[in-house]
Amino acid sequence: MNSDILRRIRDASGFIFDMDGTIALGDAASGGHQALPYAVEMLDALRKRSTPYRVFTNGTAKPPASYAASLRKAGFDVRDEEMMTPSSSAALWFVKMGISRVRVLGTDGVSAPLRDAGITIIGASEKAEGVEAVYTGWFREFTSPDMEAACESIWAGAMLTTASHFPFFATATGRGIGSSFAINKMITSLTCKQAKILGKPSRVAFDAAARSMGLGKSAGKGIVVVGDDPGHEMKMANAAGALSIGMTTGLMKADTIGKLSATERPALLLESPNPLLAALDGR
Repeated sequence: MNSDILRRIRDASGFIFDMDGTIALGDAASGGHQALPYAVEMLDALRKRSTPYRVFTNGTAKPPASYAASLRKAGFDVRDEEMMTPSSSAALWFVKMGISRVRVLGTDGVSAPLRDAGITIIGASEKAEGVEAVYTGWFREFTSPDMEAACESIWAGAMLTTASHFPFFATATGRGIGSSFAINKMITSLTCKQAKILGKPSRVAFDAAARSMGLGKSAGKGIVVVGDDPGHEMKMANAAGALSIGMTTGLMKADTIGKLSATERPALLLESPNPLLAALDGR
């Protein structure tokens, strides 16, 4: 760790952490999470320093508060408001854009943050007029009537937005299919409209996390982003000028870093949160 990176860590105005593979791993037996070594202590060190942080997962299967509760059971001192999903950033963006009627193709975990923000939720196949946006997320129950309703809304003027647009994600048993990616591809093939990504690695997601920590757009270089996915956290951090720290505890591996593009390559690669903890403790 060179002196410039060490300084940026110690002087950071805020941190954005990924969840799975970065600070915790999913526990298949309990359906919850298990903390990675030193991760709990690392977040505790930030709390003692009064440095704000957000845990931002790209999953939308559950509302943010449910993920926060799972992390607390694993020993983390994470408050509900410190947990974010793509729907957290989507809700802020919809409000900012004056969009109040959204057709949601997703579970309650997808729609909950939007509903909490006062946005009117239109069901996946519900008949409705005046839909301003179609928003896709985790939705394995997707059906042909849902696709038809979404396309009708888009043909009537609604924009296509999504929580995530990655074809696969890592699971404990191998590779999982990203349902929003598949749904987006089907809708795009019929409407010729590309989905606007509102979760990671979009600037929308980064700005939403910064804003929720009380930091402005100019705070990019002062933020540290820690994650295990080159295409999500590293790409988001590098585009915003933030410090990108990659973890080999998840998808990223040391022997594949050289194959990454400059936009996806971390400034620092760690095998454990311990060096971050040491830097924050002044060691």
